[in-house]
Amino acid sequence: MREFSSKVFVQRSGSRFVCAATVATLLLVYMQPGISGDLPLELIQLPSGFEIETYASGVSNARAMTLGNNGTLFVGSRSAGNVYALVDQNRDMRSDKIYVVAEGLHAPSGVTFKDDALYVSAVDRILRYDKIESQLENPPLPVTVTDKLPSDRHHGWKFIDFGPDEMLYVSVGAPCNVCLRSDPYAGILRINPNGTIIEMFARGIRNSVGFAWHPETRELWFTDNGRDNLGENVPPGELNRAYQAGLHFGFPHCHGGDIPDPRFGKGVDCSNFEPPVQRLGPHVAPLGVTFYDGNMFPEEYVNQIFIAEHGSWNRSKKIGYRVSLVRLDKTGQAVSYEPFAEGWLQGQRAWGRPVDVLVAGDGSLLVSDDTANVIYRISYRDR
Repeated sequence: MREFSSKVFVQRSGSRFVCAATVATLLLVYMQPGISGDLPLELIQLPSGFEIETYASGVSNARAMTLGNNGTLFVGSRSAGNVYALVDQNRDMRSDKIYVVAEGLHAPSGVTFKDDALYVSAVDRILRYDKIESQLENPPLPVTVTDKLPSDRHHGWKFIDFGPDEMLYVSVGAPCNVCLRSDPYAGILRINPNGTIIEMFARGIRNSVGFAWHPETRELWFTDNGRDNLGENVPPGELNRAYQAGLHFGFPHCHGGDIPDPRFGKGVDCSNFEPPVQRLGPHVAPLGVTFYDGNMFPEEYVNQIFIAEHGSWNRSKKIGYRVSLVRLDKTGQAVSYEPFAEGWLQGQRAWGRPVDVLVAGDGSLLVSDDTANVIYRISYRDR
């Protein structure tokens, strides 16, 4: 596995921007066939004091991430069909070795860890790999937790994570752009860890590919991707809060809180559904989300929300392709939405696409990228 020694500090100051000619050269070099080497991290703009580096490279189609008890970083994928285990042997916050602990799976995008076991979603099933961290070189055969999930290809990949109640939460997307389907579609399931109980926790969610629990209130927050073909600037992406079970967030009847669907919203009062806590950019494809609960970043970032925006595919002018920050006030209300790390999109050309965000053990922020096939590490150093 090839590693990179690049560590870059770029402020959002006009004097620090790379000129257009340099940007074009960097992109040309990076995108040449056979050259997957030095990523143009100098293009990434961060707030003052933050820096970005490559934690691991060669992680093909890197998607969701989770940490094992011993610090192993497990990473899922979609098209690659693999699940990876990244090991930092010398504790320098850079991966030294990559293991493929599962391969040939159907879109094993979601991963989570509990009680020495790795849980992996593979479209219609969830698999469990027991005592995996002690068997990375010879992984155990998986135990099937459930094989009763929908097998649809459209929005078929599933994000998973364990909640404070020790139940496994699983997103199930709508099998379409916009349609009305019965449970368990377009919602979030709650499953007993052994797969014996499956219940709907929330409905009206088109396609959530990331959720997290507030460190203090223990409430579930999640991203949702808005429908396509309604317009370039509508609907917005969504950041939602499920403060209790049984809530409905509007899909397919209403989008972004107050936008009736042309077909499914006729005669529907959108105020009957839960509105987003924060409306995000239209078609930015918000995926992974996390609350910052580390001790490295300044105090102003504690319990604030980072979101990986995968980037638009259906706008004449692309947006997203960044990590955004949603700031909350003391009452837990969203008060701002702003870029935190951006530069993967240069003009209308993207050299990387953030997928998931995860707070590492040392308080840095890890970001997966399924296009550049890497994991980034964003750290802070007071200057």
